[in-house]
Amino acid sequence: MNAAEFHSKLQELVEGSQRLGGNVACVECVNCSGCTRSTFCRDSQGLLRSHFCVDCVMCSDCTQCRASRHLVNCQHCEASESCSNCAYVLHSIRLTGCSYCFGCVGLCGADFHILNQPYARGEYFALTRELARELARG
Repeated sequence: MNAAEFHSKLQELVEGSQRLGGNVACVECVNCSGCTRSTFCRDSQGLLRSHFCVDCVMCSDCTQCRASRHLVNCQHCEASESCSNCAYVLHSIRLTGCSYCFGCVGLCGADFHILNQPYARGEYFALTRELARELARG
Protein backbone atom coordinates (compact mmCIF):
# COMPACT_ATOMS: atom_id res chain seq x y z
CA MET A 1 0.00 0.00 0.00
CA ASN A 2 1.34 3.41 -0.92
CA ALA A 3 0.39 6.85 0.39
CA ALA A 4 -2.15 7.49 -2.40
CA GLU A 5 -3.91 4.17 -1.73
CA PHE A 6 -3.92 4.87 2.00
CA HIS A 7 -5.50 8.31 1.54
CA SER A 8 -8.07 6.92 -0.88
CA LYS A 9 -9.13 4.15 1.51
CA LEU A 10 -9.20 6.55 4.45
CA GLN A 11 -11.44 8.93 2.48
CA GLU A 12 -13.80 6.02 1.72
CA LEU A 13 -14.02 5.20 5.42
CA VAL A 14 -14.71 8.81 6.36
CA GLU A 15 -17.43 9.17 3.74
CA GLY A 16 -18.99 5.85 4.80
CA SER A 17 -19.09 6.88 8.44
CA GLN A 18 -20.88 10.11 7.54
CA ARG A 19 -23.78 8.14 6.02
CA LEU A 20 -25.44 7.17 9.26
CA GLY A 21 -27.79 4.28 8.88
CA GLY A 22 -30.22 2.59 11.18
CA ASN A 23 -29.91 2.20 14.90
CA VAL A 24 -28.37 -0.85 16.57
CA ALA A 25 -29.78 -2.32 19.81
CA CYS A 26 -31.69 0.87 20.67
CA VAL A 27 -34.97 0.97 22.57
CA GLU A 28 -37.75 3.47 21.87
CA CYS A 29 -35.56 5.96 20.00
CA VAL A 30 -37.57 8.25 17.70
CA ASN A 31 -36.25 9.91 14.56
CA CYS A 32 -32.65 8.92 15.38
CA SER A 33 -30.00 7.51 13.05
CA GLY A 34 -26.69 5.78 13.50
CA CYS A 35 -27.23 5.26 17.24
CA THR A 36 -26.05 2.22 19.21
CA ARG A 37 -27.35 0.84 22.51
CA SER A 38 -29.28 4.00 23.35
CA THR A 39 -32.73 4.33 24.88
CA PHE A 40 -35.59 6.82 24.69
CA CYS A 41 -33.64 9.36 22.60
CA ARG A 42 -35.19 11.65 20.00
CA ASP A 43 -34.03 13.52 16.89
CA SER A 44 -30.39 12.52 17.42
CA GLN A 45 -27.52 11.09 15.38
CA GLY A 46 -24.60 8.85 16.21
CA LEU A 47 -25.31 8.34 19.91
CA LEU A 48 -23.60 5.54 21.82
CA ARG A 49 -25.01 4.19 25.10
CA SER A 50 -26.96 7.39 25.69
CA HIS A 51 -30.38 7.74 27.26
CA PHE A 52 -33.21 10.30 27.09
CA CYS A 53 -31.14 12.66 24.89
CA VAL A 54 -32.84 15.02 22.41
CA ASP A 55 -31.32 16.72 19.36
CA CYS A 56 -27.80 15.49 20.14
CA VAL A 57 -25.03 14.46 17.74
CA MET A 58 -22.12 12.08 18.34
CA CYS A 59 -22.51 11.80 22.12
CA SER A 60 -21.38 8.82 24.14
CA ASP A 61 -22.53 7.60 27.56
CA CYS A 62 -24.76 10.65 28.12
CA THR A 63 -28.08 11.00 29.90
CA GLN A 64 -30.79 13.65 29.45
CA CYS A 65 -28.73 16.03 27.31
CA ARG A 66 -30.31 18.39 24.77
CA ALA A 67 -29.14 20.19 21.63
CA SER A 68 -25.52 19.21 22.21
CA ARG A 69 -22.63 17.84 20.17
CA HIS A 70 -19.66 15.61 20.93
CA LEU A 71 -20.30 15.02 24.63
CA VAL A 72 -18.78 12.13 26.58
CA ASN A 73 -20.19 10.91 29.90
CA CYS A 74 -22.31 14.00 30.51
CA GLN A 75 -25.67 14.39 32.25
CA HIS A 76 -28.30 17.12 31.91
CA CYS A 77 -26.18 19.27 29.57
CA GLU A 78 -27.80 21.62 27.08
CA ALA A 79 -26.57 23.50 24.01
CA SER A 80 -23.02 22.43 24.77
CA GLU A 81 -20.19 21.02 22.70
CA SER A 82 -17.11 18.86 23.20
CA CYS A 83 -17.54 18.43 26.97
CA SER A 84 -16.63 15.37 29.01
CA ASN A 85 -17.60 14.18 32.49
CA CYS A 86 -19.87 17.20 33.07
CA ALA A 87 -23.29 17.71 34.59
CA TYR A 88 -25.75 20.57 34.26
CA VAL A 89 -23.64 22.68 31.91
CA LEU A 90 -25.41 24.99 29.48
CA HIS A 91 -24.17 26.88 26.42
CA SER A 92 -20.62 25.73 27.13
CA ILE A 93 -17.71 24.43 25.06
CA ARG A 94 -14.77 22.13 25.88
CA LEU A 95 -15.38 21.63 29.59
CA THR A 96 -13.99 18.69 31.53
CA GLY A 97 -15.27 17.51 34.89
CA CYS A 98 -17.44 20.58 35.47
CA SER A 99 -20.91 21.00 36.91
CA TYR A 100 -23.34 23.91 36.90
CA CYS A 101 -21.52 26.04 34.34
CA PHE A 102 -23.29 28.48 32.01
CA GLY A 103 -21.62 29.95 28.92
CA CYS A 104 -18.17 28.69 29.85
CA VAL A 105 -15.26 27.70 27.61
CA GLY A 106 -12.28 25.47 28.35
CA LEU A 107 -12.71 25.00 32.11
CA CYS A 108 -11.64 21.90 34.01
CA GLY A 109 -13.09 20.86 37.36
CA ALA A 110 -15.11 24.05 37.82
CA ASP A 111 -18.49 24.36 39.53
CA PHE A 112 -20.98 27.25 39.57
CA HIS A 113 -19.36 29.41 36.87
CA ILE A 114 -20.93 31.85 34.42
CA LEU A 115 -18.78 32.99 31.48
CA ASN A 116 -15.75 31.42 33.23
CA GLN A 117 -16.28 33.47 36.41
CA PRO A 118 -17.05 31.75 39.74
CA TYR A 119 -20.30 32.51 41.61
CA ALA A 120 -21.74 31.45 44.93
CA ARG A 121 -24.26 28.63 44.53
CA GLY A 122 -27.35 30.76 45.31
CA GLU A 123 -26.20 33.62 43.12
CA TYR A 124 -25.47 31.20 40.27
CA PHE A 125 -29.00 29.80 40.30
CA ALA A 126 -30.61 33.25 40.53
CA LEU A 127 -28.61 34.60 37.59
CA THR A 128 -28.94 31.55 35.35
CA ARG A 129 -32.68 31.27 35.94
CA GLU A 130 -33.17 34.74 34.47
CA LEU A 131 -30.60 34.22 31.69
CA ALA A 132 -32.28 30.98 30.64
CA ARG A 133 -35.68 32.72 30.46
CA GLU A 134 -34.29 35.53 28.30
CA LEU A 135 -32.46 33.13 26.00
CA ALA A 136 -35.61 31.06 25.56
CA ARG A 137 -37.55 34.14 24.45
CA GLY A 138 -34.99 34.70 21.72
